[in-house]
Amino acid sequence: MDQKIINLYDSYTHSKLSRKDFMKKLAILTGGTAMALTILPLLENNYVAAATINDDNLSIENITYAGVEGEMKGVLVKPKGKKKLGTVVVIHENRGLNPHIIEVTKRVAAEGFLALGIDALSPLGGTPTDEDKGRELIGKLDPEKNLQNYLKGLEYLRNHKDGNGKTACVGFCWGGGMANKLAVNDPKLNAAVAYYGAQVKAEDVSKIKASVMLHYGGLDERINAGIPAYEAALKQNKVDYQLFIYEGVNHAFNNDTSPTRYNEAAAKLAWQRTIDLFKAKIG
Repeated sequence: MDQKIINLYDSYTHSKLSRKDFMKKLAILTGGTAMALTILPLLENNYVAAATINDDNLSIENITYAGVEGEMKGVLVKPKGKKKLGTVVVIHENRGLNPHIIEVTKRVAAEGFLALGIDALSPLGGTPTDEDKGRELIGKLDPEKNLQNYLKGLEYLRNHKDGNGKTACVGFCWGGGMANKLAVNDPKLNAAVAYYGAQVKAEDVSKIKASVMLHYGGLDERINAGIPAYEAALKQNKVDYQLFIYEGVNHAFNNDTSPTRYNEAAAKLAWQRTIDLFKAKIG
């Protein structure tokens, strides 16, 4: 697919561009409304087409924990019968805790961890089924309260009876940016993995105590613009970090519900690197 079309969709999903205006621009790029409507399903997430894992050996429950203002909701997954597990907060993209991120949470647990997929939109009623609505609600979250809600999620895991007290986080897109923020704001965090996430300010990097792993798509110009300053600060402050750029792939290359941006080879390599880090840092 023409990279201009993929870039337009990326711009739409990460800006205040209305769906109406997006469709107008898509029609211009594709040569008409009919072709735009044909291409649209290839751009949007298709949860049915995504890979799923056998969860017979997993314990899955919906949980709540105390947030800044009211209860935070999430899905908690772990291997059945296992205790003293390393714990991982899974941070969703900018549409909320959708079926794809719930599946990712299961994948983390299947690797031998206690995984918590947090619904950041809990204060606003939870993740809606309409993804555009979810994107709108993300923009209405109070940034500081949202950060505190995730920090409280990490504490929830540290105190969980089936955890070993060690914590990590992994986030995607919007969640990748949050993973970077958690590394800055939680000195007890053992590892943070950010997939194509916004970088933190260089002056805040000195606060990072966790091991950091960063995954970027080579074609993701919007996010990649922040790499040089972030990496320079990581080096200057002697942070334990690994940074990988997967050439020729797009933003959201890990999302197998997004057929035009998903890249199987890059996704599998990044995932293995992520799991290897978690096994090394949280057991």
